[in-house]
Amino acid sequence: MSDAVDLTAMYAMHDALRRELAHLDRSTTRTDRDPRQLPTTAGWTLFKKALRAHHTAEDEALWPALRRRLAGRPKDLALLEAMEAEHAAIYPLIEAIDSALADPEGDQLRLGVLTDALTTGLAGHLKHEEDAALPLIRRALTAEQWGHFGQVHAQLICPDAPLLLPWLLDGVDEPTVEKLLTPLPASVRAAYTAEWAPAYTALDRWSPGTAPTH
Repeated sequence: MSDAVDLTAMYAMHDALRRELAHLDRSTTRTDRDPRQLPTTAGWTLFKKALRAHHTAEDEALWPALRRRLAGRPKDLALLEAMEAEHAAIYPLIEAIDSALADPEGDQLRLGVLTDALTTGLAGHLKHEEDAALPLIRRALTAEQWGHFGQVHAQLICPDAPLLLPWLLDGVDEPTVEKLLTPLPASVRAAYTAEWAPAYTALDRWSPGTAPTH
């Protein structure tokens, strides 16, 4: 197994997505809140931004590089096709949830079914990726290819970094936080400590009216 690929950030992203799925489930099942307020929450907005950036980076920079390394290995290539298919299945569910939320006469039962499908589908994909794809990535990718994926991922996160970086590190243990922050420019680390993390901590992101305006 190669030491060139450090999966710390990948696991942190997966854990953050699972955390937000749990919040989403609570937000759509609470009896004291209209679930149609979900689009006005920072939680739903940040979840979609992070998921889109993560999966886009994988689709554009990770799976293609891995496919080139695995040429002539049909079983492994079939796994990559499964990863891409699982990605593709998630976004229609998110769009359907947004459509249901936008319908003033929407059926709350349908919303619950869609939310359950998203939770089940994404959680299943994350586990499948961790069980099968990540070990393959560690065996097959070079440090250069893995670094390129990290750069693409960072570029996609960058426009929303003041919120998405503390979102990613929410609940992460201190050694992991340090490991993920150390490679960043000093100016980013300083902004994270002085501004971004405190602002995120003060944000009740799953409450109505907290969605970012940009």
